[in-house]
Amino acid sequence: MISLECIKLVRTGQILRFTIPIKLPMPADSTKKKNSSKFTIADLATEFDVTHRAIRFYEDQGLLAPERVGKNSQVRMYSGSDRTRLKLILRGKRLGFSLAEIKEILDINLYNKPGGSILQLERFIETLAKHRHALEQQMEDLKVLLDELSSHEMQCKKLLADKKAG
Repeated sequence: MISLECIKLVRTGQILRFTIPIKLPMPADSTKKKNSSKFTIADLATEFDVTHRAIRFYEDQGLLAPERVGKNSQVRMYSGSDRTRLKLILRGKRLGFSLAEIKEILDINLYNKPGGSILQLERFIETLAKHRHALEQQMEDLKVLLDELSSHEMQCKKLLADKKAG
């Protein structure tokens, strides 16, 4: 807790001094948290800038499996592997993967099957190739649309010039 001392000049020439207590958030020691073995939903939400609701949704979809502790098992405690999975989920979403694709890739190595990481990488490469192809097709479709728009724009400009001229 720190205090901010303010001075205010009033029309009458008086000087007022007042102190405002300010509680600044202390910077989180992120290395301490990352090395911790357990995380709360608030820890993960803050670290990855997502809502608690999003994390609970990923849990409902079977992507995360936190341990339930406390009275009536109300408190979710996430493990280091849950934290890693959340990081991978968010990366997959950024790349345009569906939750089903993300789950399929993550679950390949769920039970540490022999060769699981190879299968996981192969599936990831397949999914990347599929998304790359879809994006390239979209780019081609957009190019065709832009060319068509340019053509219509040129025709309209010519018509407008002809009408103004004559």
